[in-house]
Amino acid sequence: MDSITLEIYRSLYTSVAEEMGVSLRRTAFSPNIKERRDYSCAVFDRRGRIIAQGDHMPVHLGSMPMSVKAAIEHCQMQPGDVVILNDPYAGGTHLPDVTMVAPVFEIADCGLRIADWSADGGSSGHAQQLRRHTAKDQHAIRNPQSAICNPQSLLFYVANRAHHADIGGATPGSMGAATEIYQEGIRIPPLRIVRGGELEREVWNFLLANVRGRDEREGDFAAQLGALRVGSDRLQEIVARYGFKEADAYAGHLVEYAARLMRRTLALLPDGVYEAEDFLDNDGEIDEPVRIAVKVTIRGERARIDFTGSAPQVRGPINAVEAITVSAAYYVFRCLIPGDVPASAGILEPLEVIAPAGTIVNALPPAPVAGGNVETSQRIVDVLLKALAQAAPNLIPAASQGTMNNLTIGGWDARLGREFAYYETVCGGMGARPNADGISAVHTHMTNSLNTPIEALEYAYPLRVRRYAIRRGSGGAGKQRGGDGAIREIELLTDAQVSLLADRRKLAPYGLQGGAPGKVGTAELIDAHGKRKKLPSKFSLKARRGDRLVIETPGGGGHGSQAA
Repeated sequence: MDSITLEIYRSLYTSVAEEMGVSLRRTAFSPNIKERRDYSCAVFDRRGRIIAQGDHMPVHLGSMPMSVKAAIEHCQMQPGDVVILNDPYAGGTHLPDVTMVAPVFEIADCGLRIADWSADGGSSGHAQQLRRHTAKDQHAIRNPQSAICNPQSLLFYVANRAHHADIGGATPGSMGAATEIYQEGIRIPPLRIVRGGELEREVWNFLLANVRGRDEREGDFAAQLGALRVGSDRLQEIVARYGFKEADAYAGHLVEYAARLMRRTLALLPDGVYEAEDFLDNDGEIDEPVRIAVKVTIRGERARIDFTGSAPQVRGPINAVEAITVSAAYYVFRCLIPGDVPASAGILEPLEVIAPAGTIVNALPPAPVAGGNVETSQRIVDVLLKALAQAAPNLIPAASQGTMNNLTIGGWDARLGREFAYYETVCGGMGARPNADGISAVHTHMTNSLNTPIEALEYAYPLRVRRYAIRRGSGGAGKQRGGDGAIREIELLTDAQVSLLADRRKLAPYGLQGGAPGKVGTAELIDAHGKRKKLPSKFSLKARRGDRLVIETPGGGGHGSQAA
């Protein structure tokens, strides 16, 4: 392995994932994807191991390998196929997150051979080779699917995941109160949405018939398909230029290199057993805290992450499936590695994650799971960081807001004469770091999205943003202050169903090393007459035109004693 070549391939594969993301964002219809960037893209080798990711959503990226594994196991993919899925119990996370997976095959027999390109050493030679090919061959390069003639060699897989603003179910936005998964939306096991380059129209129409905002959903699905095509084309260009033998070898080297970096990082931590617990406020059905416990055992270059002792799965929609728990562990331990590490399957190689089945961190069907992906994932991160703060107190920040404040509003848009479904997560305070204050009004940890710009929100939906500001003084005090939360006030311009799935309304984000906790979040409804009603952290209600919803998000915890 040559280190310079390794870095070149890391950049190549990462750029493929990033370009897929750019394509998805620019062609999507919904503000949730094109403005908030609630999507993720990744590249996998032919064995199904992740080798590169875009800097997208951590909660998606750590769990996507299970979706790809499920797609490979359930569907014998051929050239031109695309598999779609969202089933949390078959590799997915929660129903609004729809994953698409496509195999990347060698360009088929059309007078063009991979071997013809493998010796090409530079861009000028590459251009000369292009000119030597016939027009038919050049068309095959630009449109690989059109070149499918004979059975070909599998090269890679490409995948993306996007959060759709509605995927059916009992409430608009598919993120409301539920006691079983069937109430949360349409559940898609791994199945082909494209077969041999042709769209499966029956499947397509079936999906669109079961969601709100058909046109917006159709546009977002199409954007996902287009992004897969971009990734496939770029990977075929890499193989055409460098040869598959080298490209595949360095994909493996990237996995091994990430594993070595993770092992080296673990070796620098003191051996020991580090335990912690934290709680979700409630499950939205029973007003009792829900415990998440972890025991992290570090021995040399390996770590065991054991969630035994966590609460049994609950009736409300905050259950996390195993993919979410693994994803949170992947994220936290990747953050420990200094510098720029390849975001590949190697990070998990030295880690053992134990999540007992039937618990809040590894729920079994038919438990509802909409909030597991967004709320429980955040608390799993909090409890892992709390445990690791005992091993590396100079590295670990205090708790951030610990919730995504999932807001969904849906109803009838009289302006356009159609249904609408708005979904957004609201930013909050980042926990203070050992040597720096936390950042205010920012998305943290398992979410990496942006806010929906006011102009885009008001253009797309019958809503008006009355206030969007930093919630001053909500961050925890300390030698380093926690970041402040945010205030989001939205007025309804039509009658609508409003749902909120949030947390940290009772149990505040913790401080570390003597730092104070951040303030808890709040939510209230103000009617057209000015009457205020305090709302719980998890609810779904019918609101009237002129009502205003005010969400104040938690601040981050402080770090270090002010006296010090």
